[in-house]
Amino acid sequence: MEHARIPVQLVITTVLAVLIVAGAGRAVVLAQGRGAAQALLVPRVAAPIDLTGYWVSVVSEDWRFRMVTPLKGDYGGVPLTPEGRRVADTWDLSKDGSCLAYGAAGLMRMPLRVHITWESDAVLKLETDAGGQIRRLLFDKAQQPGPRSLQGFSVAAWEFGPGTSPTRGGSLKVTTTNMTGGWVRRNGVPYSENAVVTEYWDQFRGPTDGQWFSVATFVDDPKYFQRPYVTSSHFKREPNGSKWRPAPCKAAT
Repeated sequence: MEHARIPVQLVITTVLAVLIVAGAGRAVVLAQGRGAAQALLVPRVAAPIDLTGYWVSVVSEDWRFRMVTPLKGDYGGVPLTPEGRRVADTWDLSKDGSCLAYGAAGLMRMPLRVHITWESDAVLKLETDAGGQIRRLLFDKAQQPGPRSLQGFSVAAWEFGPGTSPTRGGSLKVTTTNMTGGWVRRNGVPYSENAVVTEYWDQFRGPTDGQWFSVATFVDDPKYFQRPYVTSSHFKREPNGSKWRPAPCKAAT
C-alpha cells in the first residue's frame, strides 16, 4: 500500500503553528501568575485577617485603671523611672479627660469603640468614638513622617503564618514613632516624644464564637520607663455602628 506523501513545507508550517500557540498559552499563564503575585503585594488584598468594621473594647483586666480615672500617684504596674514618677505626680484632677490620654501609646487601653476601614489599598484607618481620634496605619514604608503628632507615624506590615496557603493566617505588626508624648493612663502617667510603640494585632474566635482581636502593646521609653511597658487589650466585633457615639477629648494644655 502506498501512503500519501505530505509536503515538507506543510509539516514545518503546522509544527510552527503548534509551537506558537503553546508559547502564547504559556505566556498567558505566566502573565496571570505575575498578576496574582503582584495583587498579593497590595496590603488590602494580602490581608490575612479582616480588621475592618466596628469593635468595642472588652475590659477584663486593670478595670480600676481603665474604666475610671485612677487617683493621683496611682501608677502601680507601670515600670516608671524616678523622672517618670516625678512627672506623673504633677497631674491633678483638672486635667482629667485630656487628649494626652488618647495618644498612640495609650489609646487602645481606653474603654472605647473603634471603626476600622481601608482608606486606600495601603492605608488602614482607625477611628475612635471616645476621644475622637484617628490613626492611620501605613503599609508604604517609603512614606515619610510629617510633624510630630499625638498619634505619631505608624508603619504597618502583615506577618504571615508558615506555608504558602491563602488560609495560613497571620497578624499585623505596627511600629509608631514621631509622637508628641502623652499618657499611658488617664491620671497623667507619661510617655515621652521619643517613645517607640510596637503593636501586634491578632484575630481570633471569642468564647461565644464571635470575632475578636487583641493588641499586644510594647511602649519602649528609656526616659520614663525602666523597661518596656507591656499591655494586652481585647476588642469584640459589633454588627454595625448603631452604638457609635463620637465624643471629643479636652485639648491638651
